[in-house]
Amino acid sequence: MERSFAFELGGALSGIQRGSRRRVRHQLGLAALSGAQVELLRLVADVSGIGVSAAARELNLAGNSVSTLVNQLVAKGYLRREPSAVDRRAAVLDVTGAGRDRLARWADERTRLLSEELGRLEPGQQAALRAALPALQALAAGLSKPAPEVIRADRADQGGDGP
Repeated sequence: MERSFAFELGGALSGIQRGSRRRVRHQLGLAALSGAQVELLRLVADVSGIGVSAAARELNLAGNSVSTLVNQLVAKGYLRREPSAVDRRAAVLDVTGAGRDRLARWADERTRLLSEELGRLEPGQQAALRAALPALQALAAGLSKPAPEVIRADRADQGGDGP
């Protein structure tokens, strides 16, 4: 694949993400959350009752980093941390009503914003984006998988011997 195409695609996708994030946050008048905070909040919304260690593995972050994010989101009222019923030394996480409301408002506003911007494009551009959507979804799925070197490092950290 041509390097300049990959570079331009990465720039376009980053620009869409950055621009939509800024405009949605401004439109809703919300205080900024870091990308890592949003990822954790979305993960806990999808996997209610997930533990801190499992969240760290899923997000490919250090446990102490996730603990810091949890503390920040608990302080903002978006997450609740409770002792695990199985292991009282461990904590499980759940999204609060305020956290679910923020995620829902964000999703609604982002959808509205993108629909509006897509409506400003020429019909041919809209059709090209619609046709490219399956490829973009496959690209996103591929990028969400850990790279082999990350898997090897995780196994080494967990006492595994790698592939």
